[in-house]
Amino acid sequence: MCGIIGFTGKLQTADILVNGLEQLEYRGYDSAGIAVNDGTTTRIVKTTGKVSKLREKVAATKGIEGTCGIGHTRWATHGGVTDVNAHPHVAGKVTLIHNGIIENYKELTVALKEKGYTAISETDTEVAAMLIDSLYNGDPFAALREADKILEGAYGFCVMFEDHPGEIYCMRNASPLVASYTEDGAFIASDMVALLKYTKDYFVVPEEHIVVMTKDGITLYTMDEKVEEPKMLHVDWDTTAAQKGGYDYFMQKEIYDQPEALHNTVLPRIHNGHADFSADNISDDIFKGINRVVITACGTAWHSGLIGRHLIESMLRIPVTVELSSEFRYMNPILDENTLVIVVTQSGETADSLAALRLANERGAKTISIVNVKGSSIARESDYVLYTHAGPEIAVASTKAFSVQCAGMYLIALKLAEVNHKMTEEEMADFCKKFEAAIDTVPAVLKMDDYIKTISEKIKDTFSAFYLGRSLDYGIACEGCLKLKEISYVNAEAYSAGELKHGTISLITEGVPVIAVATQENVLPKLMANVEEVKARGAHVIMVTDKDMSNYEGIYDDLIQVPNVDDLFGTFGVTVALQLLAYHVTVFRGYDVDQPRNLAKSVTVE
Repeated sequence: MCGIIGFTGKLQTADILVNGLEQLEYRGYDSAGIAVNDGTTTRIVKTTGKVSKLREKVAATKGIEGTCGIGHTRWATHGGVTDVNAHPHVAGKVTLIHNGIIENYKELTVALKEKGYTAISETDTEVAAMLIDSLYNGDPFAALREADKILEGAYGFCVMFEDHPGEIYCMRNASPLVASYTEDGAFIASDMVALLKYTKDYFVVPEEHIVVMTKDGITLYTMDEKVEEPKMLHVDWDTTAAQKGGYDYFMQKEIYDQPEALHNTVLPRIHNGHADFSADNISDDIFKGINRVVITACGTAWHSGLIGRHLIESMLRIPVTVELSSEFRYMNPILDENTLVIVVTQSGETADSLAALRLANERGAKTISIVNVKGSSIARESDYVLYTHAGPEIAVASTKAFSVQCAGMYLIALKLAEVNHKMTEEEMADFCKKFEAAIDTVPAVLKMDDYIKTISEKIKDTFSAFYLGRSLDYGIACEGCLKLKEISYVNAEAYSAGELKHGTISLITEGVPVIAVATQENVLPKLMANVEEVKARGAHVIMVTDKDMSNYEGIYDDLIQVPNVDDLFGTFGVTVALQLLAYHVTVFRGYDVDQPRNLAKSVTVE
């Protein structure tokens, strides 16, 4: 979850590190710190709070000079948010930053104490630094290799050794690292967004490898010290894609990015009424003979799986289950060669989803992932990968990544139907036409921004809220609800509308907001009956729909009417409206939209 950056080369390092940490702050913003070596001495500056506070502290500290250094922004796991617990951590000749969790740190603490090491922080990271120092005899590579044999858990390390000035050693197990070299020097980070100012070319550090960085280059080694040629990748977006571009918040910008993101993801993959995955090198064979689909994901991505289940079951009439990745590998899932496992993740590094994928591979299932990050672990380890083209998403709360994940589900559903002869040519052409029409409604919804803002103001002071939906709309309601709760801290819950009366309706009181999602004509009367039930108990009902509501006037208090589309494609317009609703409620409440408390963007720990 934490943000990592390192540089060694020709340039002064402190500004590079702090600037990079600002780009990575979405990965964690409890505390931040840097370590800079001038060739003889390593100076460390760290503080609780956001990177802006670190910048002030660095500016006020004399002597932070040098062309080699590492930096870190923290999402706390072990130990509270204190200056002492902030990274970097030092033990003997080792200065270390870490993303991940060391699972056996308690046992190591006891063993290291017998060797004379006593931690001053509460972190597992300092224990890792002490371990590496205890193994160090002048050979950094050997110390890291031995530490790797002992450590249990997930880690991305950047390490500086006191007697190897100008060098940075990096090691990875699960937690992501990307690296690049330019004429200015060698860079490493936990996300490419931190390096965009300097280069668009990079490689993903493979797991169980060690990277050695000097001012003259980067060398990638296997654990048995064999040099390996890295696989270089290129990003096709520039620094402006990772900037606010005049918007007040990244989340606001990313909501408005959605028309372009959807077009970039969908239109190149629709050709003559077919889903065309030829540019993705996805073979039709993976979709043949499938008698069951399992979608596994976490958080927002899991909600896209709910959309996918509705599509695939209705179009192919085969069973689909949507499993939380954090539970998937502990439930002994039933998988075989006729099962298609779809793993959905924005970062491609989500630890629980990666573990789920590896289990699916072990059990012989066919695997395909929907991922936004090229070269990520899940992309590399899936049989095939369908890349979404959302560009960088900086706000912690996902918006455009969710929309393109849903779009990926529509594309896979169409391809499954084609390969398994579940749709005629005419039906597929009609599907594509309606699909394109649906994503083309998003700009019209964005034009409703000011209107949605006025509705948001009416509910800005609420303590709780409820989201209702049926069928496809339940998945949409779940995602809309998550957006509100994670950034505005409203105690929101989403329910399949028919379940509300089985207990939860006891929570409906005068004025409590109920957001009802309605895009499914066949269950609209049923949904509205549920709405009448909450309205009768004093709820403030906000309808979000693309349907004609003239027969239901008086049942709701506010109406967000998006352009009408075919029922199967109700996902996109309504989703954007719910994102705007959550965004404006949060702004009215005075909270940080982009960096909600306790959260981080990429969850690389279990």
